Amino acid sequence: MTATHRLSCTVWEEEGVGGVACIGKPRSLKQMPAAAGQHGAKPRQRAGFPLLLAAGDRDRLAQHRRWLGVLAMSSHLRQWGWISGLWLGLTAGAQAQCNRVVLTADPSYPPLHWYDGNTLQGASIEIAKRVLTELRIPYEVRYQGPFPRIMTLAERGEVDMIATLKKTPEREAFLLYPKTPALSNPVAVFGAREHPFEFRDRADLIRLRGGITRGNVFGGGVDEYLRDKLTIQESNSPESNFEKLALGRIDYFITGYYTGMALLLKRGDEERFVVKEPYLVDSPNYIVLTRNGKCADKLDLIDARLALLKKSGALDELIRMSFQKWKSQPTLAEK
Repeated sequence: MTATHRLSCTVWEEEGVGGVACIGKPRSLKQMPAAAGQHGAKPRQRAGFPLLLAAGDRDRLAQHRRWLGVLAMSSHLRQWGWISGLWLGLTAGAQAQCNRVVLTADPSYPPLHWYDGNTLQGASIEIAKRVLTELRIPYEVRYQGPFPRIMTLAERGEVDMIATLKKTPEREAFLLYPKTPALSNPVAVFGAREHPFEFRDRADLIRLRGGITRGNVFGGGVDEYLRDKLTIQESNSPESNFEKLALGRIDYFITGYYTGMALLLKRGDEERFVVKEPYLVDSPNYIVLTRNGKCADKLDLIDARLALLKKSGALDELIRMSFQKWKSQPTLAEK
C-alpha cells in the first residue's frame, strides 16, 4: 500500500527578502510546476540543499502564492515518500540598502578634521558633507573615538565613509578610493629650534630619533622608508610628539604640514619649532568608502561629484574656510 502525504508550503517575506518553503518529495524535478523554473533560473538540486531561483521581487512572491494554490490541487501531491526542503530564494533586496551614510574622521588632525567636543569639524568633513548633500544622500557625522578604533570599525563595515585618508595597499584591502582626491596634504619634518640638524632629504634622518602619531601613514614610499631605515617612536597624539620634541626626547616629528602648523598655532609656541624643507612627500588625501559598509555602491557617484567641485574651485574654498575656522577657534577636545 502506498502512503500519501499532504504538501505543506509557506510563503515568507522579511525585510525585502522572500521565498517559499515546502515539505515533501516529488518523484522528479519534472513533476514541479513550471513556476519553479521561471525567471531565467534553471532549478538545481543537491542532497540536503534547497532549490534556488534567480533574483525576484514582491510581485514574484505573489506569483509563487498563486503557484502554491495550483500545486495544492495537483494529483502529484499523493506521491510523496520522504521530507526534503524546497526553498525558492528571492535575492532582490538581500543586500542592505544605503539609507544613510555614517561619516567619521580622525578626531585629532586639524585643520583637516578634528573633534570640538560636539561634532567633527574641518575641511575633510565639509567636503564630504558638500558631496553627499549635492547627491541628496542622507548622512550622519559621527564621532567614533581615536583613529585606530575608526580603522577597526571601517574594516568591519560599521562606518561607511572616512574623510580623509591617504592611499596605501594595506588600506585598499578594506577601503574604496575614488579617482579624484579631496585635497593635498604635504608630509613635513618638524624639528626643535634649540636642537638644529642638517636636512636635505630623508637620508639625513637615519641616525636620528623620530616620532610619528600612531595610525598615521603618509604614502609615496615614506612608510616603507620609516619602517626599514629610521628609528621611530609612536605616540597617541600629535601634541605628545611636540612635547617630546620640545623636551629633546626625539629629534624630529613627521606629520602633515597643515596639521603640524595648526597644532603649533593652538599651542602658541610655534617659534620653538621649525619645518624642514623640502617636504618628504606631497601626496593626496581621499574621501573613502568602506568595502564592508552599506554604501560601497556610491563610489562612482561620489567621484563624479568630487571632480565637478574640484573643477569649480569649490573644494579650495571649503579648505580655506575650514583653515580660517580653526585659526579663529582652535578647539580640540580629548575624549
